Amino acid sequence: MIQDTSGQDIIKQANTSSKLKLPAIFGIVALLVSGLVWSSMDSDSIATSIKRSELRFATLERGTLVRDIPTTGKIVAANAPVLYSPEQGSVTLIAKPGDTVAQGDIVASIESHKLTNNLKQQQALLEGMRSSLERARLDARRQQLKAQQTLDMAKVDLEAADRESRRGDQLIESKLISKIDFEKSKDDLQKAKLLFAHAGQEAQLMKDTLSFELKNTALEVQRQALVVNELERQVAALNIKAPVAGIIGNWLTEQKARIAQSQPILTVVDLSAFEAELAVPESYADELGIGMAVELSFGSVMVMGELASISPEVRNREVTARVRFEQSDSLQLRQNQRLSARVLLEHRPNVLMVKRGAFVTSGGGQQVYVMHDDIAEKTAIQLGARSMSHIEVIQGGEVGDVWVTSSIEPFNKAEQVLVR
Repeated sequence: MIQDTSGQDIIKQANTSSKLKLPAIFGIVALLVSGLVWSSMDSDSIATSIKRSELRFATLERGTLVRDIPTTGKIVAANAPVLYSPEQGSVTLIAKPGDTVAQGDIVASIESHKLTNNLKQQQALLEGMRSSLERARLDARRQQLKAQQTLDMAKVDLEAADRESRRGDQLIESKLISKIDFEKSKDDLQKAKLLFAHAGQEAQLMKDTLSFELKNTALEVQRQALVVNELERQVAALNIKAPVAGIIGNWLTEQKARIAQSQPILTVVDLSAFEAELAVPESYADELGIGMAVELSFGSVMVMGELASISPEVRNREVTARVRFEQSDSLQLRQNQRLSARVLLEHRPNVLMVKRGAFVTSGGGQQVYVMHDDIAEKTAIQLGARSMSHIEVIQGGEVGDVWVTSSIEPFNKAEQVLVR
């Protein structure tokens, strides 16, 4: 009787080759899967590779972004007045370009015969009026003397009439004179009083009249003196003086030339005070403001200043701005010396930022390649405020991300690129 089939089973021992079959199968499957993944990718992405040495990289970080305007400029004299001709005439240029002058030195003169002759005529007229004033004073004294003489004579006549009137009073009491003679003495007394009063009024009126006439004559003399003073000032101004200490700039006319009034003659450059003149692109004109900090670079020397003035007009798509800064002998500044500058617009703390690079212009500020190990992947981004060295990242990045900051044109718009 057969109970089961155990008697038919044969026990076999596993050999070494069968143990290795299973790992080999898994390896082959992994290779096949990898091949399928690589073959499924676009030919424009991972199939492209770029050498690492041809690229530039930067890591995103947080910090304070100083938004600024990079520009260039030159050193100019803060005070370089232009001297003009005060009158029409022939000019004589005394100081030459480059000569050092002190304040008040005569640098040019104008020869104006018309003005000098007019001055002499007015001076002669003034002397004549002064002589007339002195003559009027003498005549006034003579007329006052006559009026005083008339007043004194009237006073004497009054005293004589008063004395005759008192004697008449005594004689009438004694009836030694007639009543007619007595009344005549009273009339003479009254007449003498009237003459004395009128003589006093006449003397006072004469005094007031002479004082008024003398005052008018004196005012005419003063008026003429003002005319002479003005002409003397104009003649003195024909000697043109340096308003500041410095050097002579350029001649703006020829030697011994016939020039008109208010025509420019020459410039005087004040070397004791310099300013920086910057050419700022007109796109930044609305952001400029008086008092903004400016960083000036004279080679390896850096100086801080502030905006002192901004031109209201645009020339060659640029706005001219003046910067005032502290000066020292160590700077050794010269007129028209070139410099570079940064106008500091604002400080933004705690900003996600990255160093500037060619990716901003080549990608239009909207695309960048972000490194993931050895793979550069195209990523959409949004950028914000920009400075001379950094640019703000609004979207598309995090702290620690590594971006390709060089131009993205070599990537040929591929989604992924191998960086080797």
